[in-house]
Amino acid sequence: MAIYALGDREPTIGDDVYIHPDAVVIGDVTLGDGVSIWPTAVLRGDSGTITVGRRTNIQDGTIIHCTPIDATVIGDQCVVGHNAHIEGATIGDHCLIASGSVVLNGSTVGTGAVVGAGAVVPSKFTVPPRAMALGVPARIREGYEVPEGHVDLNVEMYHQNGKYFREALRRIG
Repeated sequence: MAIYALGDREPTIGDDVYIHPDAVVIGDVTLGDGVSIWPTAVLRGDSGTITVGRRTNIQDGTIIHCTPIDATVIGDQCVVGHNAHIEGATIGDHCLIASGSVVLNGSTVGTGAVVGAGAVVPSKFTVPPRAMALGVPARIREGYEVPEGHVDLNVEMYHQNGKYFREALRRIG
């Protein structure tokens, strides 16, 4: 796996973490216990900090960055889908940041909320807890509340996959 210090900025990695060999973790990145980072994901804590909470999964192709002004914080038991981009944002616990979505600087996604596939959450936008943000630019789906526990099955599946990949993945070519 590609884990790099950058000057005095060095990743901190919790217990039971899976980082795929083709993922990249650079600099001031903290990964909580049970996190999984999948192929071609890049977490680059070069100009600020990135914190990923316990049992959160960062799926294939995702880019997570930060700024000197806005740290990136992703809560516990979140699902960050394929090819998402999060930069300088705060994501609460139990959130789904769906495939291909973008969450930009200074924005906040409340606990249990969903950012739909392909949505773009603009800078300094707030997605309330258990709300659903859809579209470009993202708008809140009125009259809808995300069911409690909506990501639990996916969180558990990725946690188990991390354990399996750590034990069974082997390069053959």
